[in-house]
Amino acid sequence: MSSTLAGSAQVVSLELHGVSSGRVFVSAFLGRRGGTNEYYCRLDFLWKNKFKKEREEIETMENLNRVLLENVLPAHVAEHFLARNLKNEDLYHQSYDCVCVMFASIPDFKEFYTESDVNKEGLECLRLLNEIIADFDDETDRQYMHIGTMVEFAFALVAKLDAINKHSFNDFMLRVGINHGPVIAGVIGAQKPQYDIWGNTVNVASRMDSTGVLGKIQITEETCNVLLALGYVCTCRGIINVKGKGELKTYFVHTEMTRSLSQGNLAS
Repeated sequence: MSSTLAGSAQVVSLELHGVSSGRVFVSAFLGRRGGTNEYYCRLDFLWKNKFKKEREEIETMENLNRVLLENVLPAHVAEHFLARNLKNEDLYHQSYDCVCVMFASIPDFKEFYTESDVNKEGLECLRLLNEIIADFDDETDRQYMHIGTMVEFAFALVAKLDAINKHSFNDFMLRVGINHGPVIAGVIGAQKPQYDIWGNTVNVASRMDSTGVLGKIQITEETCNVLLALGYVCTCRGIINVKGKGELKTYFVHTEMTRSLSQGNLAS
């Protein structure tokens, strides 16, 4: 009897020991699976984090490219290039029936520019020129969508230059030429794209500047008719010889004008 009980106890003990070993094995197996899951969870987190950073870097570069492109191209033209994957031979061009074109220059700056020890070999002259251009850039932030407001733009540039003359003790004068008509606009260059306009309208506007008079805004007869209808005052300069165009009748725009009438026409 005792031996039977002893045998039974030994079997029970072995069975319990086997159960205990199996439990340890199962626990170890589950622990190993848990570690594997944790490893893959960590790996997944790292990959997602890396992907998020790369996506943010791509978005940052795209925004930077957009800003840089919009600095050299009009916004609608920049969008044209950013929206599509264009080849180099795909050119952007657009025809416009009526565009107002203005050329402005400061011819007497050439006489002002000198290189000497006093002005640091011309550096101070260039610094002043940069100030003039930077002040003019402030005016280009505004939109001038009308022939009359283009004249207002010219007036604003003259006022800017007068202010610079006062604090720099200079007497620079602006020479302006304006014309309007059809043009072709487009982008040339693949690595360094440049937006430009071409056509007879542009050429004549350039000639209105180069054949103009310091301190005055010279315009063509067609542009004069539009400005007169808007309330601006113009005087006939007469017939002048324009290179490549022959003889043209040109006009000067008065800086003093019937503003109330012109502003009313512009608003309408």
